[in-house]
Amino acid sequence: MANTKDTPEHLQAQNIIVIHPGSLYLRMGRASDVNPCRIMHAIARRRKPNGRAYKDSLLPPPVAQSKDSLPEFEECRLQVSHTLQSCVQSDGRRRYATPPQQISAFNRRSLAETLDSDTPVEWKDEQVGNTVIGEETLWLNPAGEFNLHFPIRRGELNLHKNIGGSMTGVMSDLQDIWQYVLRHRLKIDLKHLKSYKAVLVIPDIYNRAHLKELTTLLLSKIGFGCCFLVQDHVAATFGAGLGYACVIDVGDQKTSVSCVEDGISHPNTRVRLDYGGADVTQSFFWMLQKCAFPYKECNQSNPQDAFLLKQLKEEYGHVNLDVCGSLERSFTVQQPQQAKCKYTLQVGDEAIVAPLGLFHTELFSVTGANKSVPITQKPCAAQPHPEDCFDAEYLRETGRRGKENLEQTANESGIGNAENQDDDMVVEEQEKDGGKASDKDFIMPGGQVIGIDQAVLQSIERCPNDELKRKMYGCILVVGGGMKFTGISNWLQNRVALKIPLIYRSEHNIVTSSKDIDQEITSWKGAAIMSCLESATELWITEPEWTRYGLRILREKAVFMW
Repeated sequence: MANTKDTPEHLQAQNIIVIHPGSLYLRMGRASDVNPCRIMHAIARRRKPNGRAYKDSLLPPPVAQSKDSLPEFEECRLQVSHTLQSCVQSDGRRRYATPPQQISAFNRRSLAETLDSDTPVEWKDEQVGNTVIGEETLWLNPAGEFNLHFPIRRGELNLHKNIGGSMTGVMSDLQDIWQYVLRHRLKIDLKHLKSYKAVLVIPDIYNRAHLKELTTLLLSKIGFGCCFLVQDHVAATFGAGLGYACVIDVGDQKTSVSCVEDGISHPNTRVRLDYGGADVTQSFFWMLQKCAFPYKECNQSNPQDAFLLKQLKEEYGHVNLDVCGSLERSFTVQQPQQAKCKYTLQVGDEAIVAPLGLFHTELFSVTGANKSVPITQKPCAAQPHPEDCFDAEYLRETGRRGKENLEQTANESGIGNAENQDDDMVVEEQEKDGGKASDKDFIMPGGQVIGIDQAVLQSIERCPNDELKRKMYGCILVVGGGMKFTGISNWLQNRVALKIPLIYRSEHNIVTSSKDIDQEITSWKGAAIMSCLESATELWITEPEWTRYGLRILREKAVFMW
């Protein structure tokens, strides 16, 4: 039997690089790899003498608590706690909870235990050059002379008015990070990139101007021979082996939902909510502090402490109703130039309440994410671009000009049709108002952004027909690293089941790790599968084509509705 690694398909897959950028992690690897390389999507640059300081935070910064937001948070926390206490365990017994006062009393008495460490850890500022990439940025002194940048935040390019926030600055950061991974992790000589192809996983809700910059980055600046772009939700269905699904992608800083059928993400069903795993972390930290968190020096704006909090959330967080009362846990802290310490604490239902913030967004008032504006797909007409000469504006104008000529001829012939003119005006008004109405659907009456269960219902209800709605209620796919909590998919399934309209109630299914693939890499794996299909040969955009035609070639070849 021939070695599978020598087959033409495998050799072809070795020359395809799949890139899935996220707010916290970048996943990149060959299409032939079982798992991609994962690296923190961050870059630190040494400031020039007297240069201005700028640092993106690893976690979303807490907002100033107003008189309204604190009671709102506390009321929601108590409401969720009472709901949990009214639940039953799998053996039918009622759940119980340890009183918070008892947990706080234990944590107040808990003191740090200093551990022997042979080699004290030092900051690495002096051991590195002018640019530091990935997890190494955690070991730079926050008070030092490096600026820290995360080029993607809340699911899109991190454009802002400060240092490094211009489109040029963000593209430069992406180029340096991606080339670093190609050179040092994938061991590819950048001189040979012309013989490699790139697949870029883009958000399901995209900005056309940003896609132009990203394609230019891949083909003209980094130097791949050709590339194509695929939406993350479409890639996720390929990775999970599903023909259709309502996809929920919970990342570090955003949650997106859309309905995908036969490789097409229906534009009306797409929504992006600006909360994710990092907001769960901040909410969890807030609750830990309320219970006298023993590591009192913890500062969430310090990258080392922020990363520790993220790890604690992942280790402690769950939605397992069989776990009751308080659990005793321990963790170690080793800050540079300080002794290594071990802390012991008790954690109660806070470990369940924090992940349930994805359903009760008032718990995200810590970061202000509960008041964020939902993002829906802008229509083509709302994203004009000077290079795209066949955009909606051009088609509308040329269509109208032709229509005016026809009307003039008709009037000369004595055939006037005023009704049609009124109809056109109505259609145009609907187009203008459509965007406003769509955003309101994803906000609750009190101004809170909706939770993921409501987002699923709203998204599916926007499907064009009843048959498609029934299919989507029957298959809900959860991907991304922000919702990896034991038991949370059952909670989602129950919440959605209670609200499904009667006519669609049938066996509905929540898929989280189909084919035994880690849900963090489902989209990456799907893009790798797509790139090796026979039909993919028509999708590749070459560098000469891009240079000559620009956005027009994307309009022709993109696998999504432009």
